[in-house]
Amino acid sequence: MRHVYNALLVGLLPFIVLRKLWRSRKSPAYRKRLPERLGVFPALVDDRPVLWLHAVSLGETLAARPLVERLLADYPEYQLLITTTTPTGSAQVRKLFADRVAHVYAPWDTPGAVKRFLQRTRPALLILMETELWPNMLHFAHNAGCKVILANARLSARSAAGYARFPKTTREMLRSLDWVAAQASADADRFLQLGLDPAHIGVSGSMKFDIQIDESLRLRAAQLRESWDLDHRPVLLAASTHKGEDEFILEACEALRAYHPDLLLLLAPRHPERFPAVRSLCEKQGLRVRARSQDAEPFADTQVMLVDTLGELLMLFGTADVAVIGGSFVSNGGHNPLEAAVWGVPVLCGESMYNFADVTERLLAAGALEQVVNVSGLVGAGRALLGDAAERERRGQAALTVMESNRGALGAVTGSVERLLAPAS
Repeated sequence: MRHVYNALLVGLLPFIVLRKLWRSRKSPAYRKRLPERLGVFPALVDDRPVLWLHAVSLGETLAARPLVERLLADYPEYQLLITTTTPTGSAQVRKLFADRVAHVYAPWDTPGAVKRFLQRTRPALLILMETELWPNMLHFAHNAGCKVILANARLSARSAAGYARFPKTTREMLRSLDWVAAQASADADRFLQLGLDPAHIGVSGSMKFDIQIDESLRLRAAQLRESWDLDHRPVLLAASTHKGEDEFILEACEALRAYHPDLLLLLAPRHPERFPAVRSLCEKQGLRVRARSQDAEPFADTQVMLVDTLGELLMLFGTADVAVIGGSFVSNGGHNPLEAAVWGVPVLCGESMYNFADVTERLLAAGALEQVVNVSGLVGAGRALLGDAAERERRGQAALTVMESNRGALGAVTGSVERLLAPAS
C-alpha cells in the first residue's frame, strides 16, 4: 500500500510546489528554502549524535518548548535538530532557541526526500509531536535504526476514522513507533483500535499542562498592562481566529460595548497572511484599530488592537481579563485554551474543540471554561464575566488548579527518551 501512496505523492509533487508558490503571494516565506523540503541542505557538521524533534508549526513549537529546554539540559552530548513544516514554526524555532539547536524544514514525505534528509542528519531518536504520522518518514527512520516517540499524542475520533480507511498502511506506521505518550485514555484507546502494540503506549497527559510562565514573561505582561493603561478598561483577547470568526467576534464586541463602552479587543488571527484582510475588515466596520506590529500602543479610544505579530500570544494572555479561543466557532477543532488558563484567565470558546477534547472537558468540569454557541451566547457570557471581577477570579483560580493537578507529562516523555537512549543491556 505504501508503494501506491508513493506513486500518488510523487505524482502530486509538482502541484505541491505550485501550491507553496501560490501561498507565497501573500506570505513570501513559503517560496524560500524549498530545497530543504526535498532533503537538500548542507549535512550537519557537528560530530555529536542527533536528537530530532519534529514540531510542525507555531503551536507545536511553543508546546514543545519545555521539552526542548529539558533535552538541551539533560543531553549535552547530543545535537538537537528541530524540523517544522511552516514558516511561522520556523521563525519561532529561531526566536526561541537561536543557535542552540539545528533547524531545517521537514522533508516532504517522498522516499527520495526522506532518504536524503536521513543521510544528512543520521538521527538516533525522533520525537514527533501530537499526530504527525507520515508513512515514509516512519518507515525509513525505523529502518535506519532511529528510535521513534510520538509525544503529546492525540487522536480525535475523526482522525482515527480517517486512518482506519487505510488499515495496512496505518498498522505499518504504528509498528515503527517505539513509544506513544498519549494525552488521554480516549486517545490511547483509538491508537490501540488501529493496531498499536499495547506494550508501546502509555497515558502521560498533555505536556501543555507543563507550560510555565517565567518571571520575565510576567514582567513584560505587567509592563504592557501599565503602559497601555489596561487596569482602567476591560480587555478581551480573541486568540488564533480563523476566517469566518472575526466577523462573529467583532459583532459580539459591538454588542458588549453597550455595557462596556471602553472595551478593548485584542484580535489575533491564526495565520499571518490574514493580517491585512482582518485589519481591513475592522476599518470597514468603522472601528478604531491599531496594529501591534506598527503602533507602539493603543490610544484611549482604540477599540481593536490587531495582534499581527508572532510569538507574543502567550504573553498577551497575561494582559487579558477574558480569553476567547479561535478555531472553535468554525469546524476546525479549536486551539489550546491552556495558554490562557496558565495565567488564571477565564476562557470562552465555541463547540468545535475536538483537537483539545480532554483539556476542554477538564476545564469545563472545573468551571474554568464556558462553551457558547452563537453571538448572543458570546455576548451573554462575556458580559457576565467582564462585569463581575469576583467571578473572573473564581474561574481563573479554577483554571490554575486544573493546570497544577495535571502537570507531569513532560517528565513522562523525558523518561521514555532516557529509556530508549539507554545502551542495551
